[in-house]
Amino acid sequence: MAKFSPLMAVPVVAFAGFVALALIGMGREDPESLPSAREGKVAPPVALEDFPGKASFDDATLRDGTVKLVNFWASWCGPCRAEHPHLDEMKAQGVRIYGVNYKDQLKNAESFLSELGDPYTAIGRDEKGRMALDWGLYGVPETYVIDGEGKVVLRFAGPITSRVLEETIRPAMEEAAK
Repeated sequence: MAKFSPLMAVPVVAFAGFVALALIGMGREDPESLPSAREGKVAPPVALEDFPGKASFDDATLRDGTVKLVNFWASWCGPCRAEHPHLDEMKAQGVRIYGVNYKDQLKNAESFLSELGDPYTAIGRDEKGRMALDWGLYGVPETYVIDGEGKVVLRFAGPITSRVLEETIRPAMEEAAK
């Protein structure tokens, strides 16, 4: 008669755990989206270096009573280039967008804005990535919808497309305005 060793159950239990996690993940509203610990909470502190020749922003700006976006971007980021026309479109419609230039060389960032246009109401530099860490950034581009009290209503990781703008960003801005 063969003896049963508890170690024989380890692969079965590990596989069952994996299946359970996969099922939980698939049951989320949007299984493709990355979770955010910041949504529903006051935005972390703004800690930026100046972007020469551009207006800057601070914590008080995020709590000025208006809905706004905070957009992390970099000149070396291909998806940032792809989303840029949508940022320009929102700026033309009066949306206040605050830019955070992430781990970028100043001359490259200036060239990027010179070539594509500057959709930002104000901008700062996060050269070392400290602010990005505090905000829970996964990578660029990443956009946060902030309500008038400085609370994060939505964090969107990835480039803003027409679909994302209409189905995700604008509804979050409407929610933030309530």
